[in-house]
Amino acid sequence: MDIRLIPAPLFIEFEEDKDNEKFKEEYDKLGAEIDDPVGQYLKLAKARGETRDSDKVALELLIALHRKVDEVLSLLKNETKELIELKYTAKITHIGYEYFKIKEKMFKPNQKYYARLDIPFFPQREVPLYFIAVDEQIAEILIMHDRDIKDYNAFVAARERAIIREKKGIK
Repeated sequence: MDIRLIPAPLFIEFEEDKDNEKFKEEYDKLGAEIDDPVGQYLKLAKARGETRDSDKVALELLIALHRKVDEVLSLLKNETKELIELKYTAKITHIGYEYFKIKEKMFKPNQKYYARLDIPFFPQREVPLYFIAVDEQIAEILIMHDRDIKDYNAFVAARERAIIREKKGIK
C-alpha cells in the first residue's frame, strides 16, 4: 500500500466507535453548525443570485464576525457547547488526502474510531470524522462532512506547497 503523507503538526481526540449513537448525534450536530441561520440565509441569497455583485471575501468575513458575536453572547448567557469527552488525545505528525499518522502507537488495526480534529482554518471549528486504523499509527479517513473534506484537502495542499517552498529555499 502506497500512502503519501507530509509533515503537519495537528491534534486529534478520538475513541473507539462501537455504534455509539451519541457519536452520530455529535457528528450530525457539528455538521449542522455550518448551516447556522446566517449561513442558511447566505446560501438562499446566493441561490437567488442576490450576492452576484457582492465581494465574496467580505461576505465570508462578515458571517464569521456574526458567528463570533453569537459565541460571545453564548458565553455571556453561560450557554456552552457540550462536546462528548473522548478517551484519547494524540498529536498528528503527518497528513495526506485520506490518511493521517499520529506520533504514538495508539490505534488498534482495523478498529473504527470517532474523532474530532483541530485544523487551523477559517472559520475555526471542530471537525468531526470517522476513521479506521490501518496500523497502530496510521489511519484512513472514512467519513467527513463535505465542507470539512474540502477544507481539509485545501489544508493538505497548502502544507504541500509550503514544504516545496521550504525545500526550494534550502537549495
